[in-house]
Amino acid sequence: MKVTSKGHTITIKDTEGNIVEFLEKIDSQYNSFKDHNLILDISQDASVDVKSIKIFSDLIKKHKKAKKSIVFVVENIDFNKIPQSIVVVPTQLEAQDLIEMDEIERDLGF
Repeated sequence: MKVTSKGHTITIKDTEGNIVEFLEKIDSQYNSFKDHNLILDISQDASVDVKSIKIFSDLIKKHKKAKKSIVFVVENIDFNKIPQSIVVVPTQLEAQDLIEMDEIERDLGF
């Protein structure tokens, strides 16, 4: 797991290739991430599918309740099959752009 911080956003990159262990590590260290927007980069794991992303549902709900954004970076996935409650993009740049738009919306009171 590689963690980088830029402004109000933390990017966490999975380096192990095991999505369940990645979620467990994030959960165990969540208190240090909870006040930031999160980009979870799981693009290195070729076995990631819609089902494996859905295991993050509790984390997503908890993070959105705190009025923070959480975006997943996954390259090879059918984006049409992902539930609307989960934000998935193919690149880190798109993830950063989405978070910026979310921040603007929150500043405007939406």
